Amino acid sequence: MTPAEILAEHGPREAMEYDVVVVGGGPAGLATAIRLKQLAAEQGKEVSVVVLEKGSEPGAHILSGAVMDPIAITELLPNWRELGAPLNQPVTADQVLFLTETDSFSTPKLLIPECFHNEGNYVVSLGNVVRWMAQQAEAAGVEIFPGFAGAEVLYDDAGAVKGVATGNLGVGKDGVPTGEFQLGMELHAKYTVFAEGSRGQLGRQLIERFKLDADRDPQAYAIGVKELWELVPGKHQPGLVVHTAGWPMDTMTYGGGFLYHLEDNKVTLGLVVGLDYTNPWLSPFEEMQRWKTHPSIRAHLEGGKRIGYGARAITAGGILSLPKTVFPGGALVGCEAGYLNAARIKGSHAAIKTGMLAAEAAFAAVTAGRQHDVLNAYPAAFKTSWLHAELDQSRNFKQWFKKGLYVGSFMTGIEHWLLPLMGVKAPPWTIHRTAPDYSYLKPAADCPQIVYPKPDGKLTFDRLSSVFISNTNHGENQPAHLTLKDASVPVNINLAKYAGPESRYCPAGVYEYVKATDSHGKESDRLQINAQNCVHCKTCDIKDPTQNIVWVAPEGGGGPNYSGM
Repeated sequence: MTPAEILAEHGPREAMEYDVVVVGGGPAGLATAIRLKQLAAEQGKEVSVVVLEKGSEPGAHILSGAVMDPIAITELLPNWRELGAPLNQPVTADQVLFLTETDSFSTPKLLIPECFHNEGNYVVSLGNVVRWMAQQAEAAGVEIFPGFAGAEVLYDDAGAVKGVATGNLGVGKDGVPTGEFQLGMELHAKYTVFAEGSRGQLGRQLIERFKLDADRDPQAYAIGVKELWELVPGKHQPGLVVHTAGWPMDTMTYGGGFLYHLEDNKVTLGLVVGLDYTNPWLSPFEEMQRWKTHPSIRAHLEGGKRIGYGARAITAGGILSLPKTVFPGGALVGCEAGYLNAARIKGSHAAIKTGMLAAEAAFAAVTAGRQHDVLNAYPAAFKTSWLHAELDQSRNFKQWFKKGLYVGSFMTGIEHWLLPLMGVKAPPWTIHRTAPDYSYLKPAADCPQIVYPKPDGKLTFDRLSSVFISNTNHGENQPAHLTLKDASVPVNINLAKYAGPESRYCPAGVYEYVKATDSHGKESDRLQINAQNCVHCKTCDIKDPTQNIVWVAPEGGGGPNYSGM
């Protein structure tokens, strides 16, 4: 049965009314909710706010490096230290390394670009920060519904967003409701704020429906593959922040590594690979495992134990790819829109700030008796904010690196070291992108095949053991949330032309080409989708060369349950 047929048979859905509905319980969504309640308390007014979170709890699906700039959280909650925010480890040192296969070269401190300076910042588990923010939101009177994914945007008769509906529960793999079926519910709002994170399911639909990306550069993405390790005490250097460029990436493939020393003998590390890479044989997961074998990285990890794993897409296009963020009845905030600063490798401060700006616009509208119109005050406030100035300075970062490691490094030095030294806040030139990430993939026959070494189980690992420690779980008897527009495309195009790249760009072993035998004994290839492995990184939705794969939210609560990530 289709969702429409299920609704026709089992509906209507129960509806709940709020002033503001927030879809997504990450830093942007929770900042939106907290700020709304702060303004209501300051002015003695009532504003009802609810946050939907598809994870089993706030923070369960949160994955980030992360070095956090406290500028925005200090604006939102100036007494965050007294409130016990888990910003416990100040940055104590920065290293920027250029790697060759066997050696490394450290950038002298005086030459490190401004964007890589982290004085005053904190090494954090963003998941723990989000859990703490959720506590602050609930204390302020925000309702939070964990385990409920926003599955459908609702529109009024004029075409404005009037809320969202959550997904149905208890639908079997065949699409037929089971004995445990529960119809989704509708949440109606005067304004709906979408904070789903990078490549959000509903945000993607809204951008297309309202043509929010018209006259913008195509969005650029990357995938971050991350691990959490517990080190032997003698190797722990609290607050050390290491960034690497070069090996194992070739000079024309955007990518870089990070290694951050947290408190309690823990280190968080990973590799970021731009999803505009050209070679379909490349595997970001395998490249990350290979990166760990470099002497400069291995030295931190040997003798330690891996305790966490995850992966996530990163919206990295910057201000030139930023879509229009408002439309009738709603707004996009945080990585849903793409406010991350790729040059600084930071997005949490931008997420919090944009949530605050959207909240201030929504509060003014609600208390003025408005609803379902366009919150133009939000983008107007962004244009006069410190965040706009920061992103404008970094607007060319990803575009320069598309021209190669050496050009990218040189121009980053010019724009983030030399120009600030001369008192120039933003570059006087602009470089544009013209093509989406998926279009860069070349036929497999035109590219060198990459053969990756087998994992040793101590420093390097396989996908399935990695997914296991991400605590990923999905109910087995539910429709696959990784959908194909055309089931013939994977074998006829992706496998035939690109050697099945989905089996390599997925960091969780979801996509697997297997041999199938028909009733006549004829053998053929088939794409097997192991949806239960999915860590919700959205890479397949972005990188699939034919844009045939569409990621949709599974039953609420399904997916990873990250701890300390």
